[in-house]
Amino acid sequence: MTGVTTPSTMVLLLADGRFPAGAHAHSGGLEAAVKAGRVRDLATLEGFLRGRLATAGLVGAAFAAAAHRAVVPDPTGRPMSEPTGRPESESAGRPVSDPDRRCGSGTDRRGTLARLDVELDARTAAVALRSVSRRQGRALLRAGRSIWPSAPWGDLPTAGGGPHQPLVWGLVGAAAGATRAQTASVVAYQTVTGAASAGVRLLGLDPYRVQVLLVDLAGACDATAAEATRAADDPPERLPAAAAPLTDIHAELHATWEVRLFAS
Repeated sequence: MTGVTTPSTMVLLLADGRFPAGAHAHSGGLEAAVKAGRVRDLATLEGFLRGRLATAGLVGAAFAAAAHRAVVPDPTGRPMSEPTGRPESESAGRPVSDPDRRCGSGTDRRGTLARLDVELDARTAAVALRSVSRRQGRALLRAGRSIWPSAPWGDLPTAGGGPHQPLVWGLVGAAAGATRAQTASVVAYQTVTGAASAGVRLLGLDPYRVQVLLVDLAGACDATAAEATRAADDPPERLPAAAAPLTDIHAELHATWEVRLFAS
């Protein structure tokens, strides 16, 4: 995009529910939880959202931050070719390792993204959730290609029906000029906002009270994003693997329903 748009403004665009990220048709597992009677009101919705943030939110944000790192090794979000005005070893207050330098090449970038895809697949036990993640990844990738055609979308893995959505978020954040931390924040934020919006429709909740709930969750979102950003420095095999087995079970059952309001 051109003009005077700043990275901070772009982050607001990415976090906007109208951005075509493939999430509008998904409840994040809430529809099945409501059907099972586990989410009934605002209080139980809050518990659901906090649990989702601590599991899918943390994992998704960490993998998005790691994918961003594969494209932009500098944690400040500065492209590798952009001068910092100081020795590379002083960037961000820590030495920059050889793997950091190599990460910017196309071959290593593709290899890292492929490893991330495999590791995220391993952390997604339910077949239905793997399918949903890749479906949403394809939708987000379509939006990213349209807005930032020069980004290295071809480095994303294509096996399994397309890349997982968090990996695409990493490249979208990098293309938008967002930092690694900002990208993780967007993913953590959308982990709860999508399900919260679904809660209004599924339970007939007061949308104003749901918004108050989301404000109360802001601190938890920030903490999750910060943890995910720190984890992005680890190898793909050591990224967070928080799981929610009941969500996996609900996802498989939900996929068998003939009539449903949301795709997941």
